[in-house]
Amino acid sequence: MTTSAVVDLMRGAFLTTFWLSLPVLAVGFTVGIVMSLIQILTSIQDSSFSAVPRLSAFLCVLILSMPWMLGKLISYTTGLLGDLGRFAH
Repeated sequence: MTTSAVVDLMRGAFLTTFWLSLPVLAVGFTVGIVMSLIQILTSIQDSSFSAVPRLSAFLCVLILSMPWMLGKLISYTTGLLGDLGRFAH
């Protein structure tokens, strides 16, 4: 296997990981900022006040984006296994 093949393989893996994690991380970041602003405005200093909505948002995003994530992951795996002959020698 050449160096360029390894670089292409790793680039594909990292890009797939980035796209799979992006919706969950973006929603978690947004909900975290909103909850922090609400805590600042209301002077509530309870840590569970921020954690519970963030976890429920994570769960909702995972449930809603799971078909898209699985399709993306299946596409990546199919492409990887389809080019297995290129990586084997």
